[in-house]
Amino acid sequence: MSILVSLLGLAFLILIHEAGHFFVARGVGMNPRKFYLGFPPAVAKTTRNGIEYGVGAIPLGGYVKIPGMHRPAPGDLDVHFGRGVEEDPTLARPVGELRRLLEVADYAAARRALEDVRIALSGSSLSPLAAKSAERGLTEIDDALAPDAYWRAKTWKRVAVIFAGPAANLVLAIAIFAALFMALDPSYRVGFELRGTTDSVTATVNDVLPDSPAEAAGVRAGDRIVAINGTTVEGESIRPTIQASDGRPVQLTVVRDGETVRLEPVRPEKTEEFGLFASIGESFRVTWEVTQEIGRSVGRLVTGDGGDVSSPVGIVQGSSEAVEQGTDTYLWVLGLISLSLALLNLLPLLPLDGGHIAFSLIEGIRGRAVAREVYERVSVVGIAVVLLLFFIGLSNDIGRLGE
Repeated sequence: MSILVSLLGLAFLILIHEAGHFFVARGVGMNPRKFYLGFPPAVAKTTRNGIEYGVGAIPLGGYVKIPGMHRPAPGDLDVHFGRGVEEDPTLARPVGELRRLLEVADYAAARRALEDVRIALSGSSLSPLAAKSAERGLTEIDDALAPDAYWRAKTWKRVAVIFAGPAANLVLAIAIFAALFMALDPSYRVGFELRGTTDSVTATVNDVLPDSPAEAAGVRAGDRIVAINGTTVEGESIRPTIQASDGRPVQLTVVRDGETVRLEPVRPEKTEEFGLFASIGESFRVTWEVTQEIGRSVGRLVTGDGGDVSSPVGIVQGSSEAVEQGTDTYLWVLGLISLSLALLNLLPLLPLDGGHIAFSLIEGIRGRAVAREVYERVSVVGIAVVLLLFFIGLSNDIGRLGE
């Protein structure tokens, strides 16, 4: 059951991401063609105001189809209509005319020529494979030539639509953190922050609050807490153990630079309840600290240290464990995953959102489009990096499962 809840949570985060793209695209005049809950094949669908809304058979997230993400190119015709032309040579003339107009960038005339191709195809007897490819080509090129196509929009609109996905995940993470702070009952703490990952809270101290009991006891950033009052603890059990002290002194045992150090006992201080504005402020603080830690993790990848990376397997495993530990813990982990999705999607790599934002800005500065070939080559590099991260994360997850 916990696995199912964690999968649904991950699907919800992806859906929120896509909803950000969808609503902002509509707001700036790019009429999305599809918005699906889940992935095809469609279980149910309906069309309203030119938008196909549907429920997919694969219940993982969702997707939005924004028209004309790329300027139509002559080479697109070979992909979509090449087989059809081979089977029916009479299609060569209308397809050739459409190619000529795309080459000279006469897009208004190209839309009319596309209708000639559509008429010619309606009178052809093509194989199912060729007919399906041609039908898809008519739809794709018609969307790319439409007035509301993505590539035709002003730079700020394109950036807004793409940024809206990560922004939705970021806002959700902040909202989750703020809600958790507001729901907190007064408790006891000694004044340190533990490092958080996308799937758990570690036992390593990330920061020590000034003028806190932890600072008085000599806790340092980088210490790994291994015991409290002589009892062994792990990341997830540290805070509950301190809270259970009810204000009585606790003695922390930490590992520092490879050595075990027993610190002086300290009396935890009682926290106050968080109001709305204080909760929002705390959520921003936590968001910034986790953002910094994720940034450091990405930086460590450059030096060959990918131990912090998790694949979807590890994320689901970690969140399912959080489900078993309670609603608050699960929501905390869900917020961390949402924040991670936002930040990783902003990496300037195609096909990630950050890559599309970078290319939109480049095209806006240049005043002309980047060649399709450049997009494709950069996308190959980006996909390779994403796959590398996936396999590093999967390797880490397999290693953790074997521990």
